[in-house]
Amino acid sequence: MHMSQDHAEWKSDGISEVIDGEGFWQGVKDCIPTLLGYLSIGFAAGVVEKTSGLSMMEVALMSLLLYAGSGQFIAAGMIAASHPVSAIIFTIFFVNSRHLLLSAALAPYFRHQSFKQNLITGALLTDETFGVAVTTAQKKKQLDFKWMLGLNLAAYFNWFIANMAGGFFGQWIPNPEKYGMDFALPAMFIGLLVLQIVSKKDFFIDLAVAFSSILIVVAVSFLFPGSTGVIVATIVASTIGMVIGRWK
Repeated sequence: MHMSQDHAEWKSDGISEVIDGEGFWQGVKDCIPTLLGYLSIGFAAGVVEKTSGLSMMEVALMSLLLYAGSGQFIAAGMIAASHPVSAIIFTIFFVNSRHLLLSAALAPYFRHQSFKQNLITGALLTDETFGVAVTTAQKKKQLDFKWMLGLNLAAYFNWFIANMAGGFFGQWIPNPEKYGMDFALPAMFIGLLVLQIVSKKDFFIDLAVAFSSILIVVAVSFLFPGSTGVIVATIVASTIGMVIGRWK
C-alpha cells in the first residue's frame, strides 16, 4: 500500500503527467531557437570525440551521461593526449562547477516545485537552457516545471542526435580544427550572450561586463600564462556588473 501511494505521488509529481501538458510543448517550442546551435556544437563534439579514439558507444555514453559541451571537448582532448583519469575528472568538475551558480540563479523561480521536480530540472540544466529560462524569468515571478522539462528534454535529445551524427561522420574528418570546429563552442556562447543582451531594454550593464572581460583577459595574459586571464576576468567583471547594478 505504501509503495502504491509513493508511485501515485511520483506520477502526479514527475514526468508521467507533464508530457501531455500545454506547458511542456511550449518549452519544446521555446527551445527551437537554440537547436541549431546544439546541432553544430554537438556535431563538432562528436567529431572531436571520434577522432580522439572513442568508439560510437563511448560517444553515446559521453553525450548522455556527461552531457556538457565544454566538458566533452576537454575530455576528448585530454583522452587523446593520454592524461590520467584523475586529471580528466578534476578538470571537468572544475569547468562544470559553474552549473552550481546557474542552478542557484534559477532556484528562486522553482521554490513552489517539489524536490523531485527540482532534481530533474537541475540534472538537465545547460548553459543554453539556462539562457532561455533566465530570459523568460525576467517576465515572470515563477517558472513552470512542465515548461522547463520540455525545454530541457528537447535540448537533451537534440544534443544526443548531434553527437551521434558527429561521431558517425567523424571517421572521415581526421583534422576537425581545419574546419574551425574547435571554435564552435565559444561561437555559440557569443551568440547566446548577444541574444540575451538584445532581449533587454537596458543593456548598459551587460556591455560594461563584456568590455571589462575583454580588457581584463588581455591585460592578465601579459602577466600570467594559460587561461588564468579567463578566470580572473570572470570574477572581476561579474563583480563590476553587480556593483553597477546595485549602484543604478
